Amino acid sequence: MGGVQELVDEIARLLDASVTLEDRSFQLVAYGAQSGDIDAVREEVILRRRATDATRAHFEAYGIATAAGPVRIPPIAGVLGRVCVPLRHKGVTYGYLWLLDSGHLTDDRLRTIEPLVARAAATLARETQTRQAPLDALFSADPDARAAAAAELAGPLVAMATRAAPGQVAALWTLPHDVRIDLTLTRPAFLVPADQSRDVARRVQDMYGTATGVGAPRRDPADAWESWREALGALRVAEARGTPIAYWDDLGVYRYLIKLPHSDLQDLAAEAAPLGELAATVECYLDHGGHVQETAAELGVHRQTLYYRLGRAAEATGLDLADGQSRLLLHLALKAAHL
Repeated sequence: MGGVQELVDEIARLLDASVTLEDRSFQLVAYGAQSGDIDAVREEVILRRRATDATRAHFEAYGIATAAGPVRIPPIAGVLGRVCVPLRHKGVTYGYLWLLDSGHLTDDRLRTIEPLVARAAATLARETQTRQAPLDALFSADPDARAAAAAELAGPLVAMATRAAPGQVAALWTLPHDVRIDLTLTRPAFLVPADQSRDVARRVQDMYGTATGVGAPRRDPADAWESWREALGALRVAEARGTPIAYWDDLGVYRYLIKLPHSDLQDLAAEAAPLGELAATVECYLDHGGHVQETAAELGVHRQTLYYRLGRAAEATGLDLADGQSRLLLHLALKAAHL
């Protein structure tokens, strides 16, 4: 982001200090030239493009998320002292400006950069807002509305859905410019050129730190609503299975299970309920197509132990695991239980 980078460079020049600017999720947005000593935290942020969870927790403990002005953070072993300036615009914190402090950053000197800090916060806010475009018409049930909304778009396109915490601000401005974003729908929505979908999915998941669902590509933009429905379904599966990203095309039988009414899912899942703690063993066995050696290797148990567990599972459910129909029923029940 050129505007923010220029502001960071100017602040670094005025204060003769090492400066980094991160968004609210501690993802690096811009940084200035190194001035003086460097510590592992600055090096880590520049190399990895974001701070670790431990670093984030350390700095957040000083109240930076709610501070009205600059926060001075004292040095500790291996970490230099620094000043954190929250970048807040109209009451919303969009990021943090970090200044390594060797003791020369007085309150008077910090006041000299207040106009630049305000501009940086406003720029982050503007970039966040301008990257958003309404997608409700494109995803609506009205074919005429979809056709009109799709007129200026080119396919193939992929829809994505994720989950955001209340008040969460993600670094949407870091996504490619041809990604369309709508935060007003049931879930944060993204419409992405198909050839960028894998990269954008990873970045969206990293920004929000929650699961992300990705629909299948649609060549005709007027059909993007189908990809959106798939994205919502994939998100549901990702959350149920505890996986960071779920792609519709990779969901297998889950693509059909999520279409079942909740009561039917409950009835199906009940078939596996008697398994209790044996459920993971049986699911692994069925996932491997009944291959005992592969299952035992993945579970890290002896084959005789596996046979013993499978015998107990047959007794608990009353189902014969050598029978194809019984195995199919139990396999579907175990998948339904995740949902």
